[in-house]
Amino acid sequence: MSKSYILSIDQGTSGTKAIIFDEFGKLVIKATAPLKSYYPEASFVEQNPQEIYQSVIDAVKSCITKFNAEFPGEEVNIISCGISNQRETFILWDKDGNSLYNAIVWQCKRSVEVCERLKENHLESDINKSTGLTIDPYFSATKVTWLYENNDKVKKAIDSGNAFFGTVDTWLLYKLTNGKSYKTDHTNASRTLFYNIYNLEWDASLLKVFKIQNLNLPEVTFSSDYFGNSTFDDVFITPIPITGMIGDSQAAFFGEECFFNGMAKATLGTGSSILYNTESISKQSNNGMLTTIGWSVNGQVNYALEGIIVSCGSTIEWLKNQLMVFDSYSNIEPMATSLKTNEGVYLIPAFSGMGAPYWQKDWKASIHGITFGTTKEHFVRAALEAIAFQIKDVIYSIEKETNSSLKELKVNGGITANGFLMQFIANLLKTPIINMGITDVSAWGAALISGLGVKHWKNLETLPKLPSQMIKKYIPNRDNDIVNEAYFGWQQILNDKKQ
Repeated sequence: MSKSYILSIDQGTSGTKAIIFDEFGKLVIKATAPLKSYYPEASFVEQNPQEIYQSVIDAVKSCITKFNAEFPGEEVNIISCGISNQRETFILWDKDGNSLYNAIVWQCKRSVEVCERLKENHLESDINKSTGLTIDPYFSATKVTWLYENNDKVKKAIDSGNAFFGTVDTWLLYKLTNGKSYKTDHTNASRTLFYNIYNLEWDASLLKVFKIQNLNLPEVTFSSDYFGNSTFDDVFITPIPITGMIGDSQAAFFGEECFFNGMAKATLGTGSSILYNTESISKQSNNGMLTTIGWSVNGQVNYALEGIIVSCGSTIEWLKNQLMVFDSYSNIEPMATSLKTNEGVYLIPAFSGMGAPYWQKDWKASIHGITFGTTKEHFVRAALEAIAFQIKDVIYSIEKETNSSLKELKVNGGITANGFLMQFIANLLKTPIINMGITDVSAWGAALISGLGVKHWKNLETLPKLPSQMIKKYIPNRDNDIVNEAYFGWQQILNDKKQ
């Protein structure tokens, strides 16, 4: 019997990956295509919509060419396509599919003034009650307002009802189906700041607040669903069905198998995003967390709480590049483990303020407990421990909010190679830490979603499991006195800063 394959597209901020997985979860072929960002002014970040689309076509073409060379005659066994995409980035276009302006990237801060205006008008509570989010340029809505107020072409198109809005997934789908399909999924809609995540509808009152009530909006459906067919600009002879679309962080959440209440994933990069599965949720977070839709499959919408940590790997980079504390990242673990404890040295990584659950944008970074005996090793250990302490603070706040307990934490990202940090987190949380051992976890999540959408797998229980030899597990030690004492010191310092 022939194998079945799924094409997964991971469209990210810096480029696009096209990956073919077999039905057992093995990565068969991978191709990438770069993508440029443009910075027309300070704090402005844009991308060319056509270049986003072309990066997808280029990656898919390269991937399929490699696949056909290695597996001749097997292309017919590619049963579906799943798409994961950079969240919050959006495009506006006309009915003919021509973009009205460049894509505004999630990193763009052009709408700070719009956000401040909304807060001054006391709209934050209403927006949070509908969307689960906070007013911030990070999300799409305020930047759409900025375009409406600052670009005549966009304003005229919106007022006349000839402007179509879409996050990157929707833009790609519209182009790939020649305008026949205009849809998005619940996860991407939940990041726009004008989608009600509880009644699952675009919020008419918020669209008026953002001055975009005449904007055309896509149909919102489940992450695993039939979205349309595409030949990907004639890469395929026979069109293949697109049966999965999901935001990239949520795709990783799904790919990490965080399917049930109390399961969470932490992506440890420059910063960190922690998604905690709450399954269903009926109230707002009061502890500095965002409420979002984690994924939706088989008629089920699954909710999550998200905690954003601003400085994670960036703290380590600062020690290396600014202070020259170490030369190579391979030195970090032996430096940290050369000390039995932190000996009272703490680093508060508020280089750009502190994120969840503190939300202190005006705090500055600081180092505490330095003596004449303090060495570079102390700084390295303090930086690593600070990552663990921030994760603990987020998880504790979510547990308190949901009256539930963390069952296990899945981790991904470059820093997970540091065994000292992973074990420290496990000891601190008193919970197993699991690294699934897959680099392209967002692409894998999109492939699983697509497989469910094409009915290749019936439900979560029938999804393939990654090989056990790929998985690395850290079990908490019973003797946690050193870790607990260190965390108590961290809490004391933060409590002093709050006063």
